Amino acid sequence: MASLATENVDWPAKVISFARKKTKTVSMIHFGDEVEAVLKTLPSTGPFFPKMRKLNSGHRATEFSRVCRRAGVKGVTLHCYRYAWAERAKQCGYPERFAQEALGHNSKAVHRAYSRKAKVRLPSLENYEKQAAAGNVIPFQPPQVTLAEQQSCQPQGQLA
Repeated sequence: MASLATENVDWPAKVISFARKKTKTVSMIHFGDEVEAVLKTLPSTGPFFPKMRKLNSGHRATEFSRVCRRAGVKGVTLHCYRYAWAERAKQCGYPERFAQEALGHNSKAVHRAYSRKAKVRLPSLENYEKQAAAGNVIPFQPPQVTLAEQQSCQPQGQLA
């Protein structure tokens, strides 16, 4: 994030793209109106964080700790944001595969470790059905199963 610059932003599409330092894979993160408003407060050309860009990750972490200490904030690191984001995504029902991609996790196990402390509030089945009937729920699309696949799963002597 410290290396982000205006060239990384596609404003009309509301997408930030960058190569991850650790995996070298390209990541494309879509953003909404609130993030756009924050991005508009940053420099309009060149790097968004010119001073931070020059520091290595250890020095950025140290600077972050200093700022937190001055503000009276304890027990927070730069890495905490990744855990908080994963937990927030899980709490709001964001699909796991999307969150995994956004955070650059190749393993479901790693991603689940990040989101394990999320407090998920499940609606009652009755309320969920009402929301679904009103069109307020994205319906689950089960995978298409062929007749041959259905029959292979049936006990002998039974038809699908």
